[in-house]
Amino acid sequence: MAERIDAFLVAGGRYHDIDFARAELLKLLAEHEQVRVRVSHDFRDTGAIAESRFLVTYTCDLRPSPEEQKALQAYVEGGGRWLALHGTNAVLDFTATGAVAPKVIDTLAHTLGSQFIAHPPIQPFTVESCAPDHPLVRGIESFETDDELYLCEMHEEDKLVPLLKTHYSGEAPGFAVSDWSGSDEHLVMYLRPLGEGAVLYNNLGHCRGHYDMQPLMDYFPQVERCSWELPEYHELLRRGLRWCLGDEG
Repeated sequence: MAERIDAFLVAGGRYHDIDFARAELLKLLAEHEQVRVRVSHDFRDTGAIAESRFLVTYTCDLRPSPEEQKALQAYVEGGGRWLALHGTNAVLDFTATGAVAPKVIDTLAHTLGSQFIAHPPIQPFTVESCAPDHPLVRGIESFETDDELYLCEMHEEDKLVPLLKTHYSGEAPGFAVSDWSGSDEHLVMYLRPLGEGAVLYNNLGHCRGHYDMQPLMDYFPQVERCSWELPEYHELLRRGLRWCLGDEG
């Protein structure tokens, strides 16, 4: 008989169809009958997070307090595993010069290994493996997705374990840091070891419904599902959850 495993899911924030992502992640977590999940829209219950075997997050513009950021760092350093998805590393302020990524999550960004800065318009791009022998990506061939291509500021990049990458050099209209013409390779998924634990970060998985851009826009005309429509993305999520359980490297 398998022992019960407690997990914590944070799904919250803005500009995304959080309800859709939460439901999809709960379906995948339900494939593991021994996993019991507590769900929250923020990071305030740091005690429950600390008691959980692993943490899964799908957020955007969610700004944990300095105390919450330190608790998350301690959780990973103490041996916790954290599957961080898409906008978990993203906070945004909208200014006259474009969207800015304010430096209000420094501890969180250090824990995650990156902070989102900008993305070009949603468009097709190719995702490639950069660790073909690693169990988290072994056997996954290069694939094309139609998603937000995250352009990030990396933290302690030399300590990260790259797993998936893409290439982009060009503009990110609408963002204060818009010129990325001098860049090329960008990590899509990586492991960030920290202390006794680690973060597995995958920045794919944008989703948006008609009502998710309020108050900036009352009705968004197009439903966006992006990588959620791909079998490769679901396989990466399943492997990520098995990694949380102690498998897949």
